Amino acid sequence: MSFFISPAYAEAAAGPGGMDPSMFNLIFLVGFGLIFYMFMWRPQAKRAKEHKALLGGLTKGDEVITAGGLIGKVVRLNDDYIVLSVNDTTELTFQKTHVSAALPKGTIKEI
Repeated sequence: MSFFISPAYAEAAAGPGGMDPSMFNLIFLVGFGLIFYMFMWRPQAKRAKEHKALLGGLTKGDEVITAGGLIGKVVRLNDDYIVLSVNDTTELTFQKTHVSAALPKGTIKEI
């Protein structure tokens, strides 16, 4: 049955001009780490820093939008929670971290 299958022979060892496999692996890992840093970690850290600055700069009277899409005006706030007035009679309490953006003044009146 071996006459249907041709025998496989190992290739000759690479000459002195070939790249060491461990060096190739090291370059590959460094390149992969650099790509991971540039496209994933750095932008995420930048967004987190901007969000932290947004939350730190909130004051009474600011108009904000929450992660759930509710728009309201800040009535009260403390370290962890924020109270939004969504209309004349309704006030809702949220965690500060759920505020996704601050809106320009007068946005609620235009809607």
